[in-house]
Amino acid sequence: MSTVNSTQPLANRVAVVTGASSGLGEATAELLAARGAKVALLARRADRLEAAVARIAANGGTAIAVAADVTDFDALKAAADRVETELGTVDLLFNNAGVMLPSDVTDVRTDLWQQQIDVNVTGLMNAVGAFTPQLVKAAAERGVADLVNTSSIAAQNIFPKFAVYTGSKAFVSHASRNLRAELGAQNVRVSVIEPGIVRSELQSHVTDADVNAWLDDQLANHEVLESADIAEAVAHLAALPRRVNIQQLTIMPTFQTN
Repeated sequence: MSTVNSTQPLANRVAVVTGASSGLGEATAELLAARGAKVALLARRADRLEAAVARIAANGGTAIAVAADVTDFDALKAAADRVETELGTVDLLFNNAGVMLPSDVTDVRTDLWQQQIDVNVTGLMNAVGAFTPQLVKAAAERGVADLVNTSSIAAQNIFPKFAVYTGSKAFVSHASRNLRAELGAQNVRVSVIEPGIVRSELQSHVTDADVNAWLDDQLANHEVLESADIAEAVAHLAALPRRVNIQQLTIMPTFQTN
């Protein structure tokens, strides 16, 4: 690979960020563009994507908005084709779309269970399926490509009312290790990021009153992670020498113990 530019270490990279309309995805897309990557922002909310693309352009970056639902594989495959046509072969996927919908298991909220499985598990694999062929192609041509999946500290820990969410994130973490075993030999680095409590829109869909009260207390009384912290981690992973693959990165607020 060419010498890394210290101000734009991701120059000539082509990145896709799912869940890019808010929170971790939005912050990461903007930072990757600032570091020189051409970025496709993918999510359902077209208006939010367009606003982020406008900010990136105003700051001298290159980005496109791709409105698509990660639970729809055909839509993601079409998105992948569009990104390759407009920006080039994707060599960085930040696979970040996700939802957190805790509930008492005795409430039998199968709708919430299914939504978390659809987005956090099926959606993750849909993005892998749609974009991995380009990652493999890019790695063969350029020597390296990156697949970075967003999991959670919940993948390792136990939280009442979070059985489906924690299970879905355990899937993300373990699937990432297996994907690395498959793709590493093809120079595609696979990393999984497991954040602790982050200030983001993830809470906005929570309907459980007790969980909302707990989250409100954590956010009000502690210095939690910001989306920008995760964005820095993704940009760091992508800028490492191609021989270096950080398999799993757990990022915790200093105060949070588990």
